[in-house]
Amino acid sequence: MLKQLCWIVLGLAVSAQAAELAPQPQHQRVVRISAALLGHYHYKPAVLDDALSEAIFERYLKTLDSEKYYFTQNDIDQLSEYRTRLDDAIIEENLQAPFAIFNLYARRAEERFSYARSLLKGGFRFDQNDRFTFVRDKAEWASSDEALREIWQQRVKNDWLRLKLAGKSDPEIVTALDKRYEQSIRRINRLKSDDAFQMFMNAYTTAIEPHTTYLGPRASADFDISMRLSLTGIGAVLQERNDYTMVREVTPGGPAARSGQLKAGDRIVAVAQGEKGAFVDVVGARLDDTVALIRGAADSVVRLDILPANAGPDAKHRQITLVRKKVDLAQQAAKKAVLDVTDNGSARRIGVITLPAFYDDFEGRRKGDPNFRSATRDVAKLLKELGKEKVDGVVLDLRHNGGGSLKEAIELTGLFIDTGPVVMERNAQGQVFVDGDTTPGTAWDGPLGVLIDGESASASEIFAAAIQDYGRGIVIGEQSYGKGTVQTVLNLDQAVGSEKPALGELRMTIAQFFRINGSTTQVRGVQPDIALPAANDPTLTGEASNDNALPWTRIRAAAYDRVADKGEVIPALLARHVARAANDPEFQRLEETASELQRLRQQTSVSLNEAERRRENESLEKRLSGLARADDGLLDSEREPDTDGKDEKAGNKAKDTRLLAAARIIADEVDLQRDKGKPGALERPNQAAISR
Repeated sequence: MLKQLCWIVLGLAVSAQAAELAPQPQHQRVVRISAALLGHYHYKPAVLDDALSEAIFERYLKTLDSEKYYFTQNDIDQLSEYRTRLDDAIIEENLQAPFAIFNLYARRAEERFSYARSLLKGGFRFDQNDRFTFVRDKAEWASSDEALREIWQQRVKNDWLRLKLAGKSDPEIVTALDKRYEQSIRRINRLKSDDAFQMFMNAYTTAIEPHTTYLGPRASADFDISMRLSLTGIGAVLQERNDYTMVREVTPGGPAARSGQLKAGDRIVAVAQGEKGAFVDVVGARLDDTVALIRGAADSVVRLDILPANAGPDAKHRQITLVRKKVDLAQQAAKKAVLDVTDNGSARRIGVITLPAFYDDFEGRRKGDPNFRSATRDVAKLLKELGKEKVDGVVLDLRHNGGGSLKEAIELTGLFIDTGPVVMERNAQGQVFVDGDTTPGTAWDGPLGVLIDGESASASEIFAAAIQDYGRGIVIGEQSYGKGTVQTVLNLDQAVGSEKPALGELRMTIAQFFRINGSTTQVRGVQPDIALPAANDPTLTGEASNDNALPWTRIRAAAYDRVADKGEVIPALLARHVARAANDPEFQRLEETASELQRLRQQTSVSLNEAERRRENESLEKRLSGLARADDGLLDSEREPDTDGKDEKAGNKAKDTRLLAAARIIADEVDLQRDKGKPGALERPNQAAISR
């Protein structure tokens, strides 16, 4: 979450000669309340002293200028007076120091992007043997402005070469890059004090521990939406494009889709509230400001002034009226599919349930809404449907699932075990609590696989670990992320009795969770029973990449009874998998691609010689053919929307070799069970578990 928030804000904070930002009264209240909560209730309480101030200072600089493109060593020397004063800024509720750092960053960013624009006039030669170092997080700060200008010359030259290799002419390149850098300059003009404050607050919170973060009012609203999988609005995904708010896609079933009046590529130029409200011009506005105007109460009216897709700026506008409704974000919910697997003459039907997150509509659950969304309820329904389809086994796909509700992880585990402990938690006082499933019965008794990757974290790891510890299923894939800490979200407005959302929320680590076998998933993650070629490097993207992550440890195991000893079957499954993979061209290609990606992760620079770069690109495209988009030189925000669904269709056609391998492994388990005279097919689901 923190990384996502930082990039959202830093996507805005890239350059301009903007007015100096200053702290606001609500910021002082937030630091006062947050410091008290973090000092008394955090799992790893930290004293606000000079040592913590230095840690905050370093993280703040990393947040603002992680690749060292804006500050020079002279700037760092100038800012060093604040190195041991940020703790005082928090204690005294005087935020002038962090805002002074931010304002210098904004000025420097304006200078660098203005310089980048000036370089476009002269063009570049690409027959020299120079290189561009694109990984600079561990580099030294540039010794001077002159040294930093040389770095920017290489950066702009690389941007130019990427577009040139994608087939753009020099005039087209100049236009595209000038617009890119100009947009960067304009975005910083729209920065607000809240943006600077949120970045400083997250430097403070993550200096204590990586998963403690501050969410401003809008960020906390977005987090709530992600958990309940619904929002009240028009049902459209929006993005910023050339000063316009553009419709990236229309959500199926939402008001916009049902009306037929809005389509991908349309640009929103003004928004009005109600049938007669005045239009508010949003050209050049921040995306989050425009989104705030479009969202609103259910059954209320919003009117949009639209510039049609592909129309010029002087084209005729059209105005549409939409009634806001609760939009169900179904594309982010659990989904099912059935794979027909045939090996050695045996045909097996393997059900696949893809779960993107452990979501839970807290508010709907609290109010007793019979239709509230939760991961467990949705998966239970899908299991019932797969049972009717007579599948032989199930794979639960938790790849890219970063977690969510701890309660959902426990309840979901209960669909596959009868009753028993699922996870243990240890709080800051050292007390250990055991949480588990208390509802008798299961929703699934047949062969089960859990597919994980390096992005499977937190609640995903709790579930996968419990299934592994009980011997209930086979964990397949790669080492998971390694997040073994528990967070709670504290509403700061509620803490001070304020009814108006103005202070945001503090997401604070309050405990560490442990597997029922006594070990934690912290840092080491969940190790798969059967490993597949890794797409991620845990030292670069997992918990191990955080320099202040809590260490791995273990406590006394909980009392539980294993369902089965998978140690008896895993060697046989592994042998079958290895033999099959050796003769599978697709799997061999997957292994080669994983090795190639690992090699690319070690690369920190690229050639700026056109002939050499072409050879590098051609070689890379050949090795990764069909698995990666050809480099078009564009940023994501510069690409046209997928109005005809080409990307989605291509994605649907792409073969998911890892998922197929997992399905085949579970099909092998079905065969092994049947060879022993055991039923491999699913019995009729237990209704007690389904009705949770």
